[in-house]
Amino acid sequence: MGRSIAELTEEEFRDMLNAAIEQKLLELLGDPDEGLEIRKSVGERLLRQRKKVADGAIGRPLEEVVHELDLE
Repeated sequence: MGRSIAELTEEEFRDMLNAAIEQKLLELLGDPDEGLEIRKSVGERLLRQRKKVADGAIGRPLEEVVHELDLE
């Protein structure tokens, strides 16, 4: 059984409101990039970047960043 809005914390209410607004904007405006093609050079660059991340050459684990920013 769900909780009422009055039982939500301020952060939970804000998150719920943000999600609802984002969903409604997407319904009304749609995805502005829908139907567009990615240039071949951009697609290739994204694939190279994905491989570097997977190989550990670039990027950092989320847990490390969360700890560094004291978001735990």
